[in-house]
Amino acid sequence: MKYKFLTLFMLLLHLNILAQNKQPNIIFIMSDDHAAQAFGVYGSRLSNLNLTPNLDNLANQGIRFDNAFCNNSICTPSRASIITGQYPQTNGVLDLDTALNQEKQYLPKELKKLGYSTAIIGKWHLHNEPVAFDYYKVLPGQGKYFNPSFHEKGKGQWPNNKVKTEGHSSDVITDLTIDYLVNRDKSKPFFLMHHYKAPHDFFEYAPRYEEFLADTEIPEPSSLYYQPNWGSEGVRGINDSLTTYIGTSVSDRHMYRNYNWMLNGGKYKGKESAHQGYQTYLKKYLRCVKGVDDNLGRLFDFLKSEGLWENTVIIYTGDQGMMLGEHDLQDKRWMYDEAMRMPYIMHYPKMIKPKSVTDLLINNTDFAPTMIELAGGKTPNYMQGKSFINTLKGKEEKDWRTATYYRYWMHIIHHYVPAHFGVRTKDYKLIFYYGKHYLNPSEFDKHYWATQYYGIDRETPHTWEFYDLKNDPEELNNRYNHPKYKDIIAELKVELKKLRADLNETDKNYPKIQYIVDKHWND
Repeated sequence: MKYKFLTLFMLLLHLNILAQNKQPNIIFIMSDDHAAQAFGVYGSRLSNLNLTPNLDNLANQGIRFDNAFCNNSICTPSRASIITGQYPQTNGVLDLDTALNQEKQYLPKELKKLGYSTAIIGKWHLHNEPVAFDYYKVLPGQGKYFNPSFHEKGKGQWPNNKVKTEGHSSDVITDLTIDYLVNRDKSKPFFLMHHYKAPHDFFEYAPRYEEFLADTEIPEPSSLYYQPNWGSEGVRGINDSLTTYIGTSVSDRHMYRNYNWMLNGGKYKGKESAHQGYQTYLKKYLRCVKGVDDNLGRLFDFLKSEGLWENTVIIYTGDQGMMLGEHDLQDKRWMYDEAMRMPYIMHYPKMIKPKSVTDLLINNTDFAPTMIELAGGKTPNYMQGKSFINTLKGKEEKDWRTATYYRYWMHIIHHYVPAHFGVRTKDYKLIFYYGKHYLNPSEFDKHYWATQYYGIDRETPHTWEFYDLKNDPEELNNRYNHPKYKDIIAELKVELKKLRADLNETDKNYPKIQYIVDKHWND
């Protein structure tokens, strides 16, 4: 009897060890332009609007990262960094026009080596066919909000393998993912990238959300109206001479692109244009956010019903942040926190304690290494990011970064944002506006944007900005010339130069930009 009991005990122990070592499934969920401000759990001015109850619950059952940042706040480069674990000059994707080399679709390749089936459904936006995935069904380019077409693996040769669907894209993408999970290869763990188009502009929400927030006055940021110490000549011009040109606006400020005329037909002037433009902008945007969250509630219910909840790592993020009227700006691209910060939430009951919150300084090159290590692999040497799996286990990271690097390359294109780079620590931020496109003007005519936007060939003022984030989290006061911060700024410049060298992010291939950097480094 004792022998039988001991045998049974050892068998149960063995099965328990096997269960503990079982590779988790991984679902990487990403929306387009979903800013951290547009959550409940991140505690912004919008947190009481009940925008994201399902994502808030996910965060409360897992871990929320408060210092997650992209290294280039624009769709294609950010997505390239996520899938390669590399910075733009290493993976080759500096801007929206550049396709990621198919050989560099590293994340699915590494997970396939570890025995995973791999799939991507929804927005891809890396231009080339996602050949590294076992299955794909992805939107062409930006895709459409309603009745979207998809490129589907097995339906012909790329890019002619299009199939049509009906419905709103957030609903359709969720349906497709659930269908994929029902019919997946159940002999393997799965890695699935589930990507929404929403809430990218121009914010076409499903009709059922028409009344959501209709009678609500959306809280407004003070910087929409008043910020006398914000910015520099690099974003305002000498004596504010470029305020109608740099940075597309919510109000009627910007001469070419503003939400007063884009969303409200140009009916308002001055402060009223800011108020009305903001209210229209935010309600459209937040209705798209609500549609994403509702669909995730549906996906999460499915995972629970199928017994997949406990052994699936669920990650939620946006490909970057979004300016939601702060500084009277729209879109992303800027190094200001609202655009640079990424929401980042992880749920994995077998490892992550509920209600965990961390201020670890991570960026989008770290996502792939972390997923690879969660799957039982090791971070490849060619990846520049680092795994933060210790944080998920409740342990400290060793030799972790104290600063993260950022660079926006697309000088003036689309939203009249000057080219700039900089460094952010937990407490401070230093930005340099070098204000010049990296291509020679003779190459511009190869691109559609050459004749659509004004002044791409011109340099904008070369200036520095510095923000004390502890005392000025909204970045309202540029303290670059304040003597109190002289030593801190000098230290940040040393760190910035080191990061540019260590990360292959110098301007050795762009001597005209390097000339500007050298000339103004000590300004």
